[in-house]
Amino acid sequence: MTGWKRVALHEVAAIEREIVEASAIPDGTAYVGLENIETGGRFVDVRNVPNGELASSKFAFTPSHVLYGKLRPYLAKIARPDFCGVCSTDILPILPGSNLDRDYLAHFLRQPCMIELATSRASGANLPRLSPRALAEFTLPVPPLPEQRRIAEILDQAEAVRAKRREAMARLQTLTQSIFLGMFGDSRSGGEHATVALSDCAEVVSGIAKGRKLDGRGAVSIPYLRVANVQAGFLDLGEMKTIEALPREVTELRLRPGDIVLTEGGDFDKLGRGAMWEGQIPECIHQNHVFRVRVDASILAPKFLREYLQTSVPRSYFLRCAKRTTNLASINMTQLRGLPVPTPVLAQQQEFVRRVAAVEKLIAAHRASLSKLDDLFASLQHRAFRGEL
Repeated sequence: MTGWKRVALHEVAAIEREIVEASAIPDGTAYVGLENIETGGRFVDVRNVPNGELASSKFAFTPSHVLYGKLRPYLAKIARPDFCGVCSTDILPILPGSNLDRDYLAHFLRQPCMIELATSRASGANLPRLSPRALAEFTLPVPPLPEQRRIAEILDQAEAVRAKRREAMARLQTLTQSIFLGMFGDSRSGGEHATVALSDCAEVVSGIAKGRKLDGRGAVSIPYLRVANVQAGFLDLGEMKTIEALPREVTELRLRPGDIVLTEGGDFDKLGRGAMWEGQIPECIHQNHVFRVRVDASILAPKFLREYLQTSVPRSYFLRCAKRTTNLASINMTQLRGLPVPTPVLAQQQEFVRRVAAVEKLIAAHRASLSKLDDLFASLQHRAFRGEL
């Protein structure tokens, strides 16, 4: 580290919680909820709301603020708005002072080590939150403003490269979905294919619960899939954790290549999110917030089901039957088993599998490249705030 002064956040920024009563929110005000901020800070589906639509008070923010999601801070929902608006009270607007660059602050708070720190300081068993007081006590190095801006610009450029790679992957994944819709339609009205409940063509089981007391009953430690590992259409196995399980449970819950895993819920974008297990780890099970679907191979091809889960029909079904709270939604096993699934002839499904094989190879290559870029970005972050860039 250079001679940069290290100070508490509250010395160089203000956590502003300017309350705006619901009745006082003007027509056309931009509203940001946690669901409108992706991990990493990208805004999605932000809209202007009419007066009277929002039922509770909110916080005001401007383009000068950093928006910091305090609910489940491990999700890293930290964003830089370029517009004025109001936000959920689970988002803390941070206003940097005259000696702190906003972009520098946002990048500092997004570091994995700072996300881990925030997670460790959060309280609440079911919905852990970071208190404004705890956030205000975080310390950060404060180099001269020109150096802060230089660091932020380097990290912004590196992030832009990663964003382009993610966009390329998204386009390829859209191509796979286009092939699916071209061959099978969207199944909204049943189409020409017979439709059955998921339970009629697959086995659906829940996983293992964390925090159980096994009292030394011969338990073993085994890797397991968490909600964070299951993304839309693929698995992120960058961080795998282990759990204690009985040998009988390992036998019953061991994942096999071709199994589809789906999330029980969380944020709306995680509801029923599904991917296919391809045997990436020899021994692996799944937790109880992740469902395992094992198809009847005489009726469904696993990749057909995986792609079907990315269409609008399952998403609409899950949202209709989900149990909802303010920012969360979840489905149970009975609802998942009742999911309507089209069953085209198996030969047509296998033709689809063949057509997407080339696309999957390209996606895998892009994902490997993105992983390298992520490692490079993490290295840049680490060096930036130690004064080594």
